[in-house]
Amino acid sequence: MRNSSRSNVDPFIVMDVMEAARRAEEAGRHIIHMEVGQPSTGAPVAAREALAKALDHDSLGYTVALGLPALRKRIAQLYGEWYDVDLNPERVVITPGSSGAFLLSFTALFDSGDRVGIGAPGYPSYRQILRALGLTPVDIETSLDHRLQPVPQDLTGLDLAGLMVASPANPTGTMLDKPAMAALVEAAQGQGAAFISDEIYHGIEYEAKAVTALEVTDDCYVINSFSKYFSMTGWRLGWMVVPEDHVRVVERIAQNMFICAPHASQVAALAAMDCGEELESNLAVYTRNRALMLEGLPKAGFSRIAPPDGAFYVYADVSDLTQDSRAFAREILDEAGVAVTPGLDFDPERGATTLRFSYARSTADIEEGLARLTAYMAARRG
Repeated sequence: MRNSSRSNVDPFIVMDVMEAARRAEEAGRHIIHMEVGQPSTGAPVAAREALAKALDHDSLGYTVALGLPALRKRIAQLYGEWYDVDLNPERVVITPGSSGAFLLSFTALFDSGDRVGIGAPGYPSYRQILRALGLTPVDIETSLDHRLQPVPQDLTGLDLAGLMVASPANPTGTMLDKPAMAALVEAAQGQGAAFISDEIYHGIEYEAKAVTALEVTDDCYVINSFSKYFSMTGWRLGWMVVPEDHVRVVERIAQNMFICAPHASQVAALAAMDCGEELESNLAVYTRNRALMLEGLPKAGFSRIAPPDGAFYVYADVSDLTQDSRAFAREILDEAGVAVTPGLDFDPERGATTLRFSYARSTADIEEGLARLTAYMAARRG
């Protein structure tokens, strides 16, 4: 049978690395996972208990397409707690993971062929989802001078229908402060481009609080997820905040694409939002791991790194070590037993000379991974 031209998307390389690591583990090796952005912790205890109780008393069938009203209300409350933003719960849309939110956003906002700007390096699935929907991703090559985040002058002459930014960003962990966010919003809106803010790493910050685009404008789409701060990756639950006059548009698309997000996950997520003490203890682990990485990676030989403001990644320039990050990552997995992600996932043009290291796992794993990397690099130098 034939395939559509839209289906010709690139693989998500980190998933290929995960599979190679799984095969190595199946063969009896102990692999340290620094490739995937997944917390080593599970969902908060109270979230699991809430679901167990619901399973005994509820059939957990369909919810309405926009999500459980109680969860939408609790998410709106979060914006008041975290950012002092008064948010109407009616603007909150519960989605099947942030990936579902990307599909809904791109479908609601753009027509076939529209050009949507994304920062490079950036989350690779933006590019592939846009292509699969018949849209045109436009890579915006960011610079170290601007902490690998887009700036308004980067948008000049790009003829964009939309701009997507991420803060904290994947793979760099860098963030936009409020003036930088406001400047990008103004630049995008000045050329008639929709503004989408990916905020799925909010809550995982170290020296300053992340800024939501809703502090700057209501005329935007904001995407978040329960995967990262709430430690619920496999539950596949996210949310969007959209302008009030877009709610019905998104609702109609969600009804047809997904019917609803998983009911069980929504029950657990509602309880997870009141597990602040447990979630902050997870953040304390990331904080310790970050310090270990910023000290240990340069000692191992990965010295060209920008300290991350948030998330749980370190993005390293390894141009002094390789011109083929995919082969280098494979060598590190084979020789050191550490899984890392080649930068080609995040930047098709410059990613051959970069690697991403995740420190989302336990501190013991990070310590062991750094020890292995140090020994491997020493042997590699001769």
